[in-house]
Amino acid sequence: MIKTTHLFPILDAKLIGLLKSLSADEWNKKTIAKRWTVKDIAAHLLDGNLRTLSLLRDKHILTPEKQINSYQHLVEYLNRLNAEWVDTFKRVSPAVITELLEMTGIKYSEYLAELDPYADAIFSVAWAGEQVSKNWFHIAREYTEKWHHQQQIRDATGKQELMTKELFYPAMETFIRGLPHTYRDTIAEKGTIVQFTISTDIGGTWFLVRGDNDWKLSDELHGEISASLILQPDTAWKLFTRGMTPEAALVNTVINGDEKIAMAGLHLVAVMA
Repeated sequence: MIKTTHLFPILDAKLIGLLKSLSADEWNKKTIAKRWTVKDIAAHLLDGNLRTLSLLRDKHILTPEKQINSYQHLVEYLNRLNAEWVDTFKRVSPAVITELLEMTGIKYSEYLAELDPYADAIFSVAWAGEQVSKNWFHIAREYTEKWHHQQQIRDATGKQELMTKELFYPAMETFIRGLPHTYRDTIAEKGTIVQFTISTDIGGTWFLVRGDNDWKLSDELHGEISASLILQPDTAWKLFTRGMTPEAALVNTVINGDEKIAMAGLHLVAVMA
């Protein structure tokens, strides 16, 4: 289990401090999140708080106009909801967005803390290929959402505080859980081991092992490494959240051994996209 519940108040406190420090020009800065500005991302984070409280805590169900029959349909539906919210909040001031984030963040963290970590979550972690997920994984997924969107703001404004072992590593450990699903169509002999490393003291190392019919993650090495991939921290978070293409990531990535097998890891996408 990846424990992240205790980190939400810390992350929110840093977010509120960050937003209160921004100038008018910084609120309008472009980010790596495609067409979204800093203000747009802050509005999206508010949407996350309110949507969770409304849908999960209060059971206020929004029924889609069209039936969702595939992963792609789900992504398209979520993208439309996100865009509609951000467009609406263009009329809302940065100060009001910050106040609402500060107020709802507390309620959001309280709700997550009440969940049984080992009970089935209402929503599975689809980017990891799961049909049913436990609450602890759902909560960790929510942590990565809050972490990487705040980091997008910090990346755009040059105000870095999240690249620490305490806050960075749990996000990466959660993202890495998507590797077996990413490799599902990668053919290799049973026992093939791929080593994944995020460098520096805030990163870590994981091993992906080919079984009879699928790939499984391990924190320990038992056998000979067939391929390895070393990512820098700034490259890793951007790559896994589609803020950087695999081709751009290669510039700062070290690959050893079987290049084809190693490079499959550059296609891990740990967001709904």
